[in-house]
Amino acid sequence: MAHSTSPDTSRTPDTEPAPEGRGCLFALSQPPLILFLTVIGGLLLITGLHDQFLL
Repeated sequence: MAHSTSPDTSRTPDTEPAPEGRGCLFALSQPPLILFLTVIGGLLLITGLHDQFLL
């Protein structure tokens, strides 16, 4: 097998656009995450109210 001396031009980083940075607001706009955070927040609220008023 002979080794090729030509450079690999199939992956040139100059021609590919840089991926856009997605911040926290993009992550919070996802419905499954909002549902999960709502459930966790509701459980914390219920347990906090229970500890505060019923114990």
